[in-house]
Amino acid sequence: MSRSRTAVLAALALVAGASGTALAVVPGDPGIAAIPCSVDYKVQNDWGSGFTAAVTVTNNSAAKSSWSVKWAYAGSQKVTNAWNAKVTQSGTAVTANNETYNGTLATGGSVSFGFQGTYSGSNAIPTAFTLDGVTCNVDNGTGTPTDPGTPTDPGTPSTKVDNPYAGAKVYVNPEWSAHAAAEPGGSRVSNQPTGVWLDRIAAINGANGGMGLRAHLDAALAQKGSGEEVVQLVVYDLPGRDCSALASNGELGPTEIDKYKTQFIDPIAAILSDSKYAGLRIVTTVEIDSLPNLVTNAGGRPTATPACDTMKANGNYVKGVGYALNKLGAIPNVYNYIDAGHHGWLGWDDNFASSAQIMYQAATAEGATVDDVHGFITNTANYGALKENNFTINDSVAGKSVRESKWVDWNRYVDELSYAQAFRNQLVTTGFRSNIGMLIDTSRNGWGGAARPTGPGATTSVDTYVDGGRYDRRIHLGNWCNQAGAGLGERPKAAPAAGIDAYVWMKPPGESDGASSVIPNDEGKGFDRMCDPTYTGNVRNGNNMSGALGNAPLSGRWFSAQFQQLMQNAYPPL
Repeated sequence: MSRSRTAVLAALALVAGASGTALAVVPGDPGIAAIPCSVDYKVQNDWGSGFTAAVTVTNNSAAKSSWSVKWAYAGSQKVTNAWNAKVTQSGTAVTANNETYNGTLATGGSVSFGFQGTYSGSNAIPTAFTLDGVTCNVDNGTGTPTDPGTPTDPGTPSTKVDNPYAGAKVYVNPEWSAHAAAEPGGSRVSNQPTGVWLDRIAAINGANGGMGLRAHLDAALAQKGSGEEVVQLVVYDLPGRDCSALASNGELGPTEIDKYKTQFIDPIAAILSDSKYAGLRIVTTVEIDSLPNLVTNAGGRPTATPACDTMKANGNYVKGVGYALNKLGAIPNVYNYIDAGHHGWLGWDDNFASSAQIMYQAATAEGATVDDVHGFITNTANYGALKENNFTINDSVAGKSVRESKWVDWNRYVDELSYAQAFRNQLVTTGFRSNIGMLIDTSRNGWGGAARPTGPGATTSVDTYVDGGRYDRRIHLGNWCNQAGAGLGERPKAAPAAGIDAYVWMKPPGESDGASSVIPNDEGKGFDRMCDPTYTGNVRNGNNMSGALGNAPLSGRWFSAQFQQLMQNAYPPL
C-alpha cells in the first residue's frame, strides 16, 4: 500500500505543478495519520520574471517550539524577500526558519509564511520538503487543485480604525523589492513596505507586463496571514496632472475629467470594492502635488504657469479629487489621505491657510464630504528633512532671526514634522474632522553620510549658522528632482509622533523623479529642466542650479545610481 500511495502522490504532484500548486494526499487515505508533516506551496502571482508564493506547513508529529522547513529548486529561482519566516538560500537549497513570534507548532497545528522571488525560464514547483529534517508530503488540505491566482483567504470586513497602521503589517511590493534586492547591499531594505503607484489607466491592469492592482491586492492577502495588513496606493492621474512639473505630467489632457472618472477612478473603485479584499486596510494617497499648484503656481503669482492657470480656471483638479474621495471613501476598508505638499512649498504665511481651504473645497466637491478624508500626507516624493535639530525659527544670530536666512526665507517651518503637525491643526480649523491623521513620506529625507552636520553652524551670520547646521543639503528648497546627496530616511513605522499616523515610504526609493534629458514615451511625461543637472534654475527655485543627478530615466523607472546613493546616505544609517 505504501508504494501505491507514493505513486499516486507523485502523479498528483506532477499535475499540480502544471497549475502552480503542490497538491495533496488523497482525502480519506487510511495512511494519512502516518504522515509526519504536510506542506502546501502555492504560487500566488507570477509575472514571467518573478513571483510570490505562500507556504503552509502542518505538523502531525510532536509539538515544536521552533521549526525549519527546507526544499530545493530545480530551476533558477532565487528568494529575494520573505515574511513570517527567516528565509535563506544557498544555490538551489532554501531554508525557512521560524520568526521569534511563530516558533510554536502544536501537533496538528499549521504555520504559514510567504516570500517573493525571481527566476528565468520555468518556475517549477518544488516536489520535496522537510520539516526539521523529516520528509513531508505536499498537501493543500483539500485534495483538489487550487487556482494559483485566487487567494485562499478572501478576508473578512474589518471595522474602520482611527489609525490604519496601528497593529498592522504593511504590504511589501514584490516588484520594488526585487529591484532593491538585486542591488549590492539592497537586501538591507528590500523588505520595507512602499507605495504602489497607479499613475495611468494601464497601471490598473498592469502596464508593460507588470503587476496590476488585483495582482498587488492578491499578493497582499498572501502576505497578510492572520493579522492586519495595510496596502498603500498612490492614485495619480488627474487631467492636466501636475501643471508646474513637466516630468510629472500625465496621459490625460486638461479637459478629460470624464475619462478620469469613468476609465480611472471607477475601475479602481470596482476592484477595491471586491469582497475578497475587505479584510485589507487600503490606504490611498490621493493625487499628489496638483492641489497645491492651484495656490502657489496660478493666479498672477511670479511662480505661475499657463498650465496651472488653466487648471484653476476649469476646476478639474478640485472636481477630480472630490470624485476620487467620494468613490473611494464609500468603500468601508479604504482610508483616503490627501496630498498636502511639504514645508518648503506650503509653509509660508501666504500659502498655509489658503492651501487648507482649497483642500476643503476639493473634499466637499462631486458628492464628497470631510468624512471621506481620513487624513493627509506630506513630503510625498520629496526631500524635506523630518526634523532639523540644529536650529529653530526662534533662534537669532548676529541680530537676525533664522527666518531671515536665505535658506528659511521667512518660512514658519524648517522641517516636515513641525509642518505636518501645524498643518493638521490648520486643516481641523478649516473644517476637517478633529481625528484626522498625518503621514510623512520619509523615503528620501534622511540626509545622512559624511555631509550630515553634527551641530549648529558658525555664528558668523544667520546664513552660516543655518547652512552649517541644516541636515537638508539641497541647494534650494525648491529643488525636487533626483537630488544629489539625499539618503533614505526613517524606516516606516506607525504612530511615531503626536498627530502622525505613520512614517511611510510612499515614493519607492530608487524610482526616478524624471528624466535628465529628453526621452520619448507614451505616458505623457515631459522633459523638465529641473531634472537636468546643468540647469541654472527658475523663479520657483530661486534661479539656482537644479541639484539633480545625471543620467536619470523617466519618472517611475528604476534608477540604480540614485538607489545606491540613498543607501550610502541613509539616516538612520543602514
